[in-house]
Amino acid sequence: MSDSTPNKPSRDYDREQRDGSGSHYAYGFDTDVMHPFMMRSFTPFLRVGSCLELGCSKGEFTLHLQQHFDDISCVEASGQAITIARQKLDDKVELHHATFEAATLPRDYNNVVLTHVLEHLDDPVAVMRRINDEWLADEGRFFLVCPNANAPSRQIAVKMGLISHNSAVTPPEAEHGHRCTYTLDTLERDATAAGLKVIHRSGIFFKALANFQWDRLLQTDIVSPEYLEGCYALGQQYPDLCSSIFLVCERGST
Repeated sequence: MSDSTPNKPSRDYDREQRDGSGSHYAYGFDTDVMHPFMMRSFTPFLRVGSCLELGCSKGEFTLHLQQHFDDISCVEASGQAITIARQKLDDKVELHHATFEAATLPRDYNNVVLTHVLEHLDDPVAVMRRINDEWLADEGRFFLVCPNANAPSRQIAVKMGLISHNSAVTPPEAEHGHRCTYTLDTLERDATAAGLKVIHRSGIFFKALANFQWDRLLQTDIVSPEYLEGCYALGQQYPDLCSSIFLVCERGST
């Protein structure tokens, strides 16, 4: 299947995908721990039918979606990421190389997924308004996940003097295209402003260590699968102390 191509973007989305100048962005903790727990958090709310993933990057999370859906479309702004994703995904996955602002999609979808992408957008409310008005089916569900400004690991970094405040955008985050850092209240504010109806709010995985610390731990036998399960369960009890915050939305009035 041929992939659609975008107009030339003003941002360098290929560069934003890459690690550089001493900064590390993609961690094993994200793919090995967070992705499975994200998918588990989504599963009770999934609709039967089609799925649109906005910002599939190199296809790591799409691999989890393939276990639940036969009909998947993805929109991704980085051409380099699309090339890598194409090599690992099922041929039936439809890839659109475009920005969300410029993408033209042929239909609406029963499930729309946006994980760790909203914080990258120049106008997140406008993009979510497109989701609500154009891409989300009448009975569909929108799954929205963002890094949490109030994660204990960030709060500890503030107390250490490494970052100025919980919701700060750090230099490495800015280098990789972050525009803001959400809390549960500001995330729900923007979703509601876009016309979406929030039906569920939660957090994913209690997290007191930074990603690079988790990556080192995961190479040892110090952390057991049972401990990871405990952090996931505790995160549902204390969503504001999670690595990521999570909303399930339905289509609101247009």
